[in-house]
Amino acid sequence: MPTPEQVLEEVKDPEAWRGWVGQVGRVVLVLVIAWLLTRFTKWLLPRLRRSIVRILDRRREGVTLDLEKRAKTLSSALRKAINMVVWTLAVVAALKEFNYHVEPLLAGLGIAGIAVGLGAQTLIKDWLGGFFLLLEDQIRIGDLVVINEITGVVEEIDLRTTVLRGENGAVHVISNGSITTLSNLTREYSYYVFETTVAHGADADRALAIIEGVGDEIYGDEKYHSLILSRIEMMGVDCLGDRGVILKARIKTLPSQQLLVGRELNRRVNIRLKAEGIAFPQLLPPQVR
Repeated sequence: MPTPEQVLEEVKDPEAWRGWVGQVGRVVLVLVIAWLLTRFTKWLLPRLRRSIVRILDRRREGVTLDLEKRAKTLSSALRKAINMVVWTLAVVAALKEFNYHVEPLLAGLGIAGIAVGLGAQTLIKDWLGGFFLLLEDQIRIGDLVVINEITGVVEEIDLRTTVLRGENGAVHVISNGSITTLSNLTREYSYYVFETTVAHGADADRALAIIEGVGDEIYGDEKYHSLILSRIEMMGVDCLGDRGVILKARIKTLPSQQLLVGRELNRRVNIRLKAEGIAFPQLLPPQVR
């Protein structure tokens, strides 16, 4: 270890200063190159993604929206992995410029990694879960999913966590290793399940005909036709409830478009049933205690 006198002599030496300035300059150059590489990756991957989607779309190898979501999910994960590798190499190169031997550090990290790994089984489980989510294409960014009874739109998929945005704006961060049930509501196509209750004395057959007519009307509407994959499917009288007759139907749409179509279906059916005099169940009077 150098003595204070030796350090002071080195500080006064112009050659030492030139060496230090050279080291700092090289470190800055390494960090700038790493930053430029990450910016280039951020610029390149979206363009590469769009090109791949166009090629696959011309070959008819899937629905365009599905291809876009798949490509976006993979490019996001790939960009994070590239950034991590680039900055790791940049830090190692910077340490070497300051004559810091990284080999003992890496060896120490290897030994420590074995010890930490024994207590990091949950983290490894999360990483494996995220890896298979991406590999098996179970969900993509933009999908509407239900994970462990939590509903939301997928905003981000990492190796460790999946991020959902709920309808009320809440952000749900779920560890991939803790996922036990997963339902994808927007894979290749979606269904909007329509359900309404009419009074027991109402004409159920007439109500079903009105619902079917409204469904056909929306299917022929220029605004919604491109979002709907097939005409409304009437499921009929689902059951007889205490308050009335429950009618059910469903309509097949493009992925993630079922709510937009379903809300318009609800609005038009409500107007038409009221105009036709189809009665809804009466509200139960409040119980007096």
